[in-house]
Amino acid sequence: MGTALVYHEDMTATRLLWDDPECEIERPERLTAALDRLRKCGLEQRCLRLSARAASEEELGLVHSPEYVSLVRETQVLGKEELQALSGQFDAIYFHPSTFHCARLAVGAALQLVDAVLTGVVQNGLALVRPPGHHSQRAAANGFCVFNNVAIAAAHAKQKHGLHRILIVDWDVHHGQGIQYLFEDDPSVLYFSWHRYEHGRFWPFLRESDADAVGRGQGLGFTVNLPWNQVGMGNADYVAAFLHLLLPLAFEFDPELVLVSAGFDSAIGDPEGQMQATPECFAHLTQLLQVLAGGRVCAVLEGGYHLESLAESVCMTVRTLLGDPAPPLSGPMVPCQSALESIQSACAAQAPHWKSLQLQDVTPVPTSPSTHSPEGRPPPLLPGGLMCKTAASALSSLLDQPCLHPAPPLCPAVALTAPDITLVLPPDVTQQEGSALNEETEAWARPLESLAQDETLTALGKLLYLLDGMLDGQVSSGIVATPPLAAAATLDVAIQRGLSHGAQRRILWLNIRGKEAAALSMFQVSTPLPVVTGGFLSCILGLVLPLAYGFQPDLVLVALGPAHGLQGPHAALLTSMLRGPAGGRVLALLEEDSTPQLAGILARVLHGEAPPSLGPYSVASPEDAQALRYLRGQLERQWKMLQCRPQTR
Repeated sequence: MGTALVYHEDMTATRLLWDDPECEIERPERLTAALDRLRKCGLEQRCLRLSARAASEEELGLVHSPEYVSLVRETQVLGKEELQALSGQFDAIYFHPSTFHCARLAVGAALQLVDAVLTGVVQNGLALVRPPGHHSQRAAANGFCVFNNVAIAAAHAKQKHGLHRILIVDWDVHHGQGIQYLFEDDPSVLYFSWHRYEHGRFWPFLRESDADAVGRGQGLGFTVNLPWNQVGMGNADYVAAFLHLLLPLAFEFDPELVLVSAGFDSAIGDPEGQMQATPECFAHLTQLLQVLAGGRVCAVLEGGYHLESLAESVCMTVRTLLGDPAPPLSGPMVPCQSALESIQSACAAQAPHWKSLQLQDVTPVPTSPSTHSPEGRPPPLLPGGLMCKTAASALSSLLDQPCLHPAPPLCPAVALTAPDITLVLPPDVTQQEGSALNEETEAWARPLESLAQDETLTALGKLLYLLDGMLDGQVSSGIVATPPLAAAATLDVAIQRGLSHGAQRRILWLNIRGKEAAALSMFQVSTPLPVVTGGFLSCILGLVLPLAYGFQPDLVLVALGPAHGLQGPHAALLTSMLRGPAGGRVLALLEEDSTPQLAGILARVLHGEAPPSLGPYSVASPEDAQALRYLRGQLERQWKMLQCRPQTR
């Protein structure tokens, strides 16, 4: 259905009128830099462009007091000295005569985006706004934030559209205490925030930003805080937080809408965050969220003060919302010990409230204030806010890459051998007719007796043709139907062909046929996939995806047959989530006895559409939980992404 981009140039009007080193980083160029980069990369042209409207005072009143709204309205007629005096009454705030208008536009943009998504005009979108909102409280501006854009959007979705479960993901580097305060007793809003905390020594210096602040009253367990106690958190730390903490809770919560407080001061190069996550990491985080709520994801800009890093991170987010595969993550995928301590503390605090965490080992780990840098990672910023050479070099190389202009992105292809099968495919997905040359096909088939039949040679030729197209960059992903008796041999050919095609490649093979849990070696793992929702999700989030992200494959092969026992939604979710680790290069091998509907579902998720819902959450069986713990214990010393607690020394 498309992606909306909501913006209004008037939001660049508000600016600082006096000297204030704390506030000067929140400037109009934040929006113009992001928008310019979107245009240069041809991304704005691919979105449905919506001009933001101003929110009404009634809409502001969904979370703010009438007295506070009136106070902000009156700033329109104040002089510079009066504005400065009023600003001094709040923490890290400046007012301008245009602030009221800009802040109403920021709220209105978020509301327009929510309305467009929930009425089916678009699937998802980004509201490019300022001032930001997540620190703003019922009767107080705070931390550059005037009105709480995302909180008002959540209240609006509940009031106007009748939603009962809304997930807010706040990946800004500062704690969004304003959102927390507004919903901490509300079980209809699950609020997740990671933030630089440093044991309470980083702004906003709040005790309630720690992991043990989990909500109150009926909202117990619906506030999830993940405090980062060191700077330098990178791609592996962010992905681990999603896989081991956020996503288990999110699937159990089963949101109807995902709102993202999209602050990019948590990206590399930002003077506020001093973190090392690269812009493409936000593509992966966005893609992981798109499997929730039927893909209804609304991102609203919060912080981000390094203009180049901000602009590139915004582009990565929009690309993914548009359905493009996330680019590969750079650097080793090894979470640092401090990150694992924080994740473990948050899991321990949340376990009493969530079934998905209760079968894990979530014994809290004592932490102590530490000033050392995460293992193997130099601090990204030097004293005084200067980037160190490592971070500066990494950011420079990212921003030097050319943008892709509006040429259409690569799309999936489907190859079927049975001519009488009719599939309903997305418009950009092609049903492949080509095949490899007979001589090449026969050469691959000769050593394998099961591939000697005419129908199996036909299937093998289509497989080789499609696989070569993927490895040559002509198509992004694919689905091949194979005769049941030749399934194993066809898979073997696919692996060998992938390894022999050009440079050395890393291939992740998932054969959904395992009979028992066994770690035969570091690179050979067998596991049955539980069909109970909780067990299936625990296996995917706690084993398959950590292994995939740690391995960083160039290609993922998924072999599915009638005996795999997975329903269509389960197979679709697995396939969709495996797009991330391999840059979208997923080849699904289906036995022809599988239903045509499964091929159609997989084609849509490989195209970037959201997988269908798994239905009501059911807790993993003790046997499934035990099998998962066994495999993780066997493998986590070699595959660090499996770790969700710090290792004892």
